[in-house]
Amino acid sequence: MNAQRHLEPVPALHDHAMDNIRFIRETMERAVSFTAVSGRCGVAVGVIGVVTAVVVRSRAFDSVWLWSWIAAAAVSCAIWTWASHRKARAAGMRLFAGPGRKFALNLAPSFTAAAALTPALFRAGLAGLLPGAWLLLYGAGVITAGAFSIRIVAVMGLAFMALGAVALACPASWGTIFMAAGFGVLHVIFGALIARRHGG
Repeated sequence: MNAQRHLEPVPALHDHAMDNIRFIRETMERAVSFTAVSGRCGVAVGVIGVVTAVVVRSRAFDSVWLWSWIAAAAVSCAIWTWASHRKARAAGMRLFAGPGRKFALNLAPSFTAAAALTPALFRAGLAGLLPGAWLLLYGAGVITAGAFSIRIVAVMGLAFMALGAVALACPASWGTIFMAAGFGVLHVIFGALIARRHGG
């Protein structure tokens, strides 16, 4: 009887220990993962991509086509930064510290490569290669940055890279369609998934 009384607190102690372990694990995951990726913002960026593709659909990789996509990218980047800042602040995180800083630094090389390649390919009369190159480089950056974020971000990067590879193998005249499919439709799909599974 005394032994039975002595053993009674053990399950409660075990439950308490498991709660502590769970708390520690979740805290560590938050410490190494950038979770301030906004799904709703992804959907908005996707809409911008689709609208841009519709606006430039009749342009044959001329300067209007190029600058329209550059403008769309600049607006999308500003929206991503603003939405991520809001989500990070709500979660008690700093956007460009810890995992957020690692996320941004891993995006930077691919984005820098795209910025360098764009004028070079355009001046060389190879603007038809830009959709595939942009999709590939964006996907590569998202994959490497995704190592410091939620898993679905890296999956999105893989999807962009696959689409970019297909774009480069197809006729250049299909470029705007691939831009709409990638920077439009893929952003909407993955943005909706992130919003649903990871809170906005």
